[in-house]
Amino acid sequence: MKKSVISAVVVVLFLFTMAVGSVLAQSTAPISGKVVETMDSGGYTYVCLEKDGKKTWLAVPQMKVVKGSEMSFQPGVEMTNFKSKTLNRTFESIIFSGGPAK
Repeated sequence: MKKSVISAVVVVLFLFTMAVGSVLAQSTAPISGKVVETMDSGGYTYVCLEKDGKKTWLAVPQMKVVKGSEMSFQPGVEMTNFKSKTLNRTFESIIFSGGPAK
C-alpha cells in the first residue's frame, strides 16, 4: 500500500512539474508573426500579428512598424476586453509588451 501511494505521489509531482514547465516556456517565448495591421495612439503602437492563421494584438511603446513585415516581440501581460480610450476601441485580447524581442 505504501509503495503504491508513494508511486502515485511521484507520478502526480512529475506531471505537475511538466505542466508548470510548459506554461513557463510559453510565457517567455517571443511573440512573432507578420504585421497585418498597426496604428499609433496615446504613446503606444498597436500591432496585429498573424501567424498560422491566428491573429494576436500587441501594444508596445511607440515605435516604427511596417505593415507586411515579420516581427518578434517580447512576451508581456495579456489583458482581455481592454478598452483603448484614445482609439475608442475594445480589444478582446491584447498583450502589453516591452517591445521587440532581442
